[in-house]
Amino acid sequence: MAPVLVFLCFFLGRAAEAAAGAEARAGGRGTVLPLRVQEVAAPAANRLRFRHNVSLTVQAAVGTPPQNATMVLDTGSELSWLLCSGNGSRLASAPPFNASASSTYGAIPCWSPDCRWRGRDLPVAPSCDAPPSSSCRVSLSYADASSADGLLAADTFLLGGAPPVRALFGCITSYSPTTGNGNATNSSEAATGLLGMNRGSLSFVTQTGTRRFAYCIAPGDGPGLLVLGGDGAATAAPPLNYTPLIEISRPLPYFDRVAYSVQLEGIRVGRALLPIPKSVLTPDHTGAGQTMLDSGTQFTFLLADAYAALRGEFLNQTRALLAPLGEPGFVFQGAFDACFRAPEAPAAAASRLLPEVGLVLRGAEVAVAGEKLLYRVPGERRGAGGAEAVWCLTFGSSDMAGMSAYVIGHHHQQNVWVEYDLQNGRVGFAPARCDLATTQLLGAGA
Repeated sequence: MAPVLVFLCFFLGRAAEAAAGAEARAGGRGTVLPLRVQEVAAPAANRLRFRHNVSLTVQAAVGTPPQNATMVLDTGSELSWLLCSGNGSRLASAPPFNASASSTYGAIPCWSPDCRWRGRDLPVAPSCDAPPSSSCRVSLSYADASSADGLLAADTFLLGGAPPVRALFGCITSYSPTTGNGNATNSSEAATGLLGMNRGSLSFVTQTGTRRFAYCIAPGDGPGLLVLGGDGAATAAPPLNYTPLIEISRPLPYFDRVAYSVQLEGIRVGRALLPIPKSVLTPDHTGAGQTMLDSGTQFTFLLADAYAALRGEFLNQTRALLAPLGEPGFVFQGAFDACFRAPEAPAAAASRLLPEVGLVLRGAEVAVAGEKLLYRVPGERRGAGGAEAVWCLTFGSSDMAGMSAYVIGHHHQQNVWVEYDLQNGRVGFAPARCDLATTQLLGAGA
């Protein structure tokens, strides 16, 4: 066995052993930490060109001595990353992680087997720095045309009360957002980092040997929770309905094989099951049409035929409750065109009467009701004196957004306990009061 392969096996093995040991010491409950809904203007942490990005964030401590970092929890991304200083960074803002100040930080050399293409987030193979550095350089890109460049590195990550684990990540030194500001000089444009949680070989989940994790997203300003590891029985989780993760044996151009892909079997509005052919909800021969759970995307997106059916039925059932915006050219964030106008108080009253939208999965359902169905568009007012706000249905068109998949975002997972059971290849769902679950597991001061 080659020395570099021994190094790789030792690295990943030690990370998995550390994670397993932490889980055992937690008595089967796993590591529990607060999960917050936070506005983070960070195109590289989100798939779409959202002017106001609302993300799920967790606190981590990275390096030795530990440096605090706020990281976006993203089940749709693979390689974790941090904005870095201390590596000749060209970032003008003050990122929180100073690589040169960490005694456990190490840049991955070009000769390492880790310095090769094997992740969806890396559009091109890693490259080598010019001598004498010979460090492995990676480039990340996203569907909104934002990109990031930096070094592939390793350091210790500490989340919650678990012992630190060593993991690979991207130490980002140059960042190009969609705004055209090439190096994120405004700190409000730069997220601290991203915790990649999909099933790829470079994800935090895979590197640490995590076989189960769960979250419960609380609406509003209060924290929810993230549970890493554990056996699922020693937490506040309610009884779950499970749907299997979809696996395919061969690569297809538009199917993401490391995503959390499930089978969407139908969509209902109230009691009306929409007349959508099964073929529309099933991936085609190219892989287009898969359904993904993505905590890094805010809202939910449906492909054209399903979106048209949902839009039409929702407008039909809400005619007596909501006044249409009446502006055919208005499209919020490039993908949401089912919009309405109403003052805040009447809109809040109407939201309690809106028909529930159910995403019917194989063996489970994600139900969306009440305030989660409407989103007030920032900065848009109508009527005399701007008395009316503009509201849009929180289901968008995948086609208008340039995607070839169904995506269930975190907004529609609020007050739902979601468990990713990788050991058994399934995802579980159950309605929950996430604020109460957080208090039970973390205490009132979380």
